[in-house]
Amino acid sequence: MAKGSVQIVAERCKACGFCVEFCPTHVLALSSAFNAKGYHTPYMVHPEKCSGCDLCGMYCPDFAIFGFKRPQAAEAAAGSPPPPLPRESKEEQDAR
Repeated sequence: MAKGSVQIVAERCKACGFCVEFCPTHVLALSSAFNAKGYHTPYMVHPEKCSGCDLCGMYCPDFAIFGFKRPQAAEAAAGSPPPPLPRESKEEQDAR
């Protein structure tokens, strides 16, 4: 399962290719489809490899793509019981 994902705002994209070029896990590729401006926008060709590092978003000059990590730890913790409460030490009990 992927650790992250990307959100692409197709209408902002001008197909510079920086996101595709600098993706360390080679998740992105330029699509054959056009946006309203006539540019080929990126898409996730290998979404299962995405780490959510957001290098694509950092290199994008038009803020057309954003990488993010999936909240898997929060989902896993929701299904497990809460951790036990810490017990008082002997000194704390005697202080009462």
